[in-house]
Amino acid sequence: MPVIRILPHPEYCPNGAEVKAPAGTSVCEALLDNGIAIEHACDMSCACTTCHVVVREGFGSLDEMDESEEDLLDRAWGLEPNSRLSCQAILAQQNLTVEIPRYSINHAKEKH
Repeated sequence: MPVIRILPHPEYCPNGAEVKAPAGTSVCEALLDNGIAIEHACDMSCACTTCHVVVREGFGSLDEMDESEEDLLDRAWGLEPNSRLSCQAILAQQNLTVEIPRYSINHAKEKH
């Protein structure tokens, strides 16, 4: 079973963490199932960027992005070449290291 290493994030995972999840699981589901409350304003329907992560190790093992994910990522805060929407990034058999960006674009949370 692959291991996802989450780098420290001041709000969601202050000390960092390692979680296991079966191949075929989205990164977002794996984090949520293991008590890491990553934002997912659209309920994992690929309609926002709040679950954006940067894959620091293991990026090549993930399934390819589709066009809708690529288009949405253009709006993500802190976009990097190894950025993915965690709701769309499906685990294979390889371990991953991910970083949750410090900020996201979430108007509901910001109470606008």
